[in-house]
Amino acid sequence: DPLASPENLSATLNKRLLAKAPRNLFDPAHVLDHFYEALLKGEGVHIIHYGDSPTTADLITADARALFQHEFGDGGMGFVLMARPWAWYNHRGIEMSGSNWKIDVGGNSPLKDGLNGLGAVSFRGALGAVSRWRVKTAHRSVEIAYLLEPQGGTFAVEADGNPIGTGSSAVRPGESALTPGYASFDIPPGTAEIALKVTSGSVRFYGADFRKGTGVVYSSLGINGANVTLLSNAFNEAHWAAELRHYKPDLIIVNYGTNESGFPDFVDTTWGHEMRKTVARLQRAMPEASILLMSPMDRGAKGVNGEIDTIPTMPRLVATESKIAADTGVAFFDTFEAMGGSGTMGRWYTSEPRLVGSDYIHPMPAGARIVGELLFSALREGFNQFKLEQLKRNIVGQADTTSREASRQP
Repeated sequence: DPLASPENLSATLNKRLLAKAPRNLFDPAHVLDHFYEALLKGEGVHIIHYGDSPTTADLITADARALFQHEFGDGGMGFVLMARPWAWYNHRGIEMSGSNWKIDVGGNSPLKDGLNGLGAVSFRGALGAVSRWRVKTAHRSVEIAYLLEPQGGTFAVEADGNPIGTGSSAVRPGESALTPGYASFDIPPGTAEIALKVTSGSVRFYGADFRKGTGVVYSSLGINGANVTLLSNAFNEAHWAAELRHYKPDLIIVNYGTNESGFPDFVDTTWGHEMRKTVARLQRAMPEASILLMSPMDRGAKGVNGEIDTIPTMPRLVATESKIAADTGVAFFDTFEAMGGSGTMGRWYTSEPRLVGSDYIHPMPAGARIVGELLFSALREGFNQFKLEQLKRNIVGQADTTSREASRQP
């Protein structure tokens, strides 16, 4: 039957695939296939999302996390910092507190050694330093990350006040100094609060990774006021690469540009170079991972006529980022166009309910939810397209095999 030929089957499926192609998500090199394959296997998926102030409050990321975990299973909260480095640091689904920490933030660091951990913030504490986390749903384990050093200290971890283990940041035989260290602890069923206390010496901590098992883990790693130079320069590359390899992300999202967009000269002369350096670092560290550049949202400013318009720098920055993604072979999500393009923040500010704050930059929770849903929907459609591609290969392959077998019949 000519209608069942491999060529006709391929053409029919291609039409369906084109009809389902996600809008504003560009991946000509199919770099997202690794991520989609992990979703398809269903054995556990880790997404790491680097960003600026909305991300540090878990805006956008919390909504994307909830959608992914509803669809593909809840693997846990993922990586969170030891405590709040600023008042608006937040992760939906967890309450945290801490005291007696000396906090060092990458990119604005007195130490300037680049050894600030996966989340770009380190917490130095001695006897009396404590962190507490109350996760609102049951988790099976927590892994504490810290710096291994010659004169490291010790710490204890408790579940509802009962000891569940201890750890040491002192270098042991065979370990290298000034490299990341990890200690994992099982969480007893029914635990309401996990606490960590320094018991001797001094320890430089990075954060806690909460896991449930298989499913999606979505780690939101936002730094207040951050820009792309945090990843391109502030991180010590070897240290960061070691951490990325430890956490094994299937998808790394790089979501900067809002803060940089206020500096036209930087955008037009330097920003693209720094983003290329960031992509190169990630590709060296995690050659198998999917990398997605996520453009900033619209950014508005009130003009002399009183109208809220998009700042002129933003479309140029988004165009630069799109070209970098194409040149470096990574994926690109055009958040700016997905949310409505130029003038969006003006429309969002006058909407009911209001979707952006009075700075025309930071989304309100309802606005952040829209962006999170747009990101999820684009990746979900990309995943559906990937599955259809797989189906096409299987069907065409089977038809080809059947055709060859039929031709051999006498």
